Amino acid sequence: MARYALRLHRCGASIMRRLATPEDIDTVFALYMHEKVVPYLGYDPMPLEDFRPIYRQLLDGRDFFVYERNGGIAGFYRASRYPGRVRHVASLGTLAVNPTLHGQGIALAMVTDAIERLRSEGVERIELIVESDNAPALRFYEKLGFEREGTLRKFYKRAGDAQAIDDHVMALLFD
Repeated sequence: MARYALRLHRCGASIMRRLATPEDIDTVFALYMHEKVVPYLGYDPMPLEDFRPIYRQLLDGRDFFVYERNGGIAGFYRASRYPGRVRHVASLGTLAVNPTLHGQGIALAMVTDAIERLRSEGVERIELIVESDNAPALRFYEKLGFEREGTLRKFYKRAGDAQAIDDHVMALLFD
């Protein structure tokens, strides 16, 4: 089992966080490119061959985790620590839950676990960026205590969209 593996029991299901592996690419790719997920992640739809180098970068950082439920990948996220004077800060991103599992507490379990793990490792601030048109994500993070700190105006542009949209910078601070 991976160094950061964790087994939880929530919602009557076995849930486990672990570092992503090369063998996860097909499932991660399918979830990343899902029509309800891909608009809110960093890349436009693409073929698997074009996704391979992106996935390799995610793996190389050793900070990209998959969240399994009953043996299948239910979601994923990246939790990156900054170096040097900002080593007390982490960035949470590249986060998605399989849309067929929405409403089952997976996102809450996954993000709560990430927050608890980062805090136990000495992180005092977790930040993330959310698209201004992703109202469910904005509400979700606000309920977890994240606060909007600023807006990156016309920052995020999807292929096929005429205009770029705003992104909101959010952060959760621990006392």
